[in-house]
Amino acid sequence: MYGELLELAQRVGRDAGALLMERPPAFEIESKSTAIDIATQMDKKAEKFIVESLLAARPDDGIIGEEGAAVPSKSGITWVIDPLDGTVNYFYGLPGWNVSIAARDDQGSVVGVVTAPTINSTWWATRGGGAFYNGHAIRCNDPIALDRALIATGFQYDLAHRISQLNDLTKLVPVARDVRRNGAAAVDLCHVAMGALDAYYEDGLKDWDWAAGGLVATEAGATFAQFGSGPMQTTLAAGPTLHRELATLLGLAK
Repeated sequence: MYGELLELAQRVGRDAGALLMERPPAFEIESKSTAIDIATQMDKKAEKFIVESLLAARPDDGIIGEEGAAVPSKSGITWVIDPLDGTVNYFYGLPGWNVSIAARDDQGSVVGVVTAPTINSTWWATRGGGAFYNGHAIRCNDPIALDRALIATGFQYDLAHRISQLNDLTKLVPVARDVRRNGAAAVDLCHVAMGALDAYYEDGLKDWDWAAGGLVATEAGATFAQFGSGPMQTTLAAGPTLHRELATLLGLAK
């Protein structure tokens, strides 16, 4: 049902990833919400390429992009894109940065593609069609005991919010198998989907951070939920059993 959208997102994600693999000899850095929340010329170059490519194929679709692209939809489909998720990893030459592309209707994401060329990984999902990693169907880990769970998280760019995030870590570190901070939300969500992580949570994600990866996780059997509102809204993805336990431990469950 969503084959045309999926094929387009896969092609554009692959091409944008190849563009980003051509690292510039020097970076032009622009600060966004805080001094450590940065964008490079490559974030903007990739977004321009993705927007032009999507609209060339589907000119009536809408666009929401991290770097400011905003086009209203005439078709009922809006593309939610993060042209370079994990900019800090990219800037430092670390792996795991990715291109995240989702297509959304009025019910939520219908297609999600996450392309991470430095780790030779592409994940995708369609609503009701399952989740896939490099062409193979994937499922999350469930059930998994908290003391055997590998959990990933991330930190806000606004340093004032990090104190509460450290408090969450003090709850988790003594009881979980281990904690990872990998630096790219979309890949963390996809790692939950394929069982490379047991859970992932983070405060303050934006739509483009989770629109594609959240669908991949959901279609792989994980529970994907968001708690609270505003800049510190918490996103949590895990197999259903662990999700309930973590939501309680972190004080998210009502």
